[in-house]
Amino acid sequence: MQIFNSIQDEHLEQLISLAFEEDLFSGDIATEAIMAQEEYKVATLTAKADGIISGLKIAERIIAYLGEAEFTPLVEDGDEVKKGEDILKIRARYDHLLKSERIMLNFLQRMSGIATATNRLVKLIGHTNAKLLDTRKTVPGHRLTDKMAVRHGGGTNHRMGLYDMAMLKDNHIKAAGGITPAVQQVRKVTPISIRIEVETSTLEQVVEAVEAGADVIMLDNMDTASMKEAVAIINGRAKTEASGNINEGTIAAVAETGVDYISVGSLTHSVRALDISMNF
Repeated sequence: MQIFNSIQDEHLEQLISLAFEEDLFSGDIATEAIMAQEEYKVATLTAKADGIISGLKIAERIIAYLGEAEFTPLVEDGDEVKKGEDILKIRARYDHLLKSERIMLNFLQRMSGIATATNRLVKLIGHTNAKLLDTRKTVPGHRLTDKMAVRHGGGTNHRMGLYDMAMLKDNHIKAAGGITPAVQQVRKVTPISIRIEVETSTLEQVVEAVEAGADVIMLDNMDTASMKEAVAIINGRAKTEASGNINEGTIAAVAETGVDYISVGSLTHSVRALDISMNF
């Protein structure tokens, strides 16, 4: 499977370039004063906690940004690791390793934290057919890597942005005069390949959304009894997505209502980084 397309490649190059610009700016004062440029070292990156690794391909691009390096991953993105397990070895110029250390760790720790949190929830709903979705609640500029990490954790990406799916939320519905006219207006100007999702919070809205021809119906902040009834009303005529304040304690019960998808914003908006260290 191709990991990046040309647009994503360009975006990642810009992101990595910005990371070096904000960290190095005019140079690394300490490293450039002490380290001989011709000296090479081998750095080992080690997991300091159990988790799922994500970001190795990004780390490879980061060290290569400064020059040639031997990059030897000991695990793959998506692999489960234990505390104390080595995940990567890099042979490169000593000064390049020091200049890129924090940038590599920032990406690896955040992405691995997202993958770990995602995997934890995926396991909790593994006995059902529900799929775990991410949201647009990502760090600006890092949506591509945040969503990549969700995939490495076993989750499924929702829309990348406002351009690849039509999401009709309450403000759109109010502006259009209701769910039915909102769906009709969007369908009139978009290709059939673009899915339309409608946010609902009552069973009456669910009925209107399915009759209007929505492709996906979001069940927003409904209790599990209402979700189960909504799934029965829809009866396969549209996909269903549960959303709103779903966590480790509630996600299994939500999945058992029969919904197709469960979206969880905390996967990316309040992730706890996985502790990873780099040593020589």
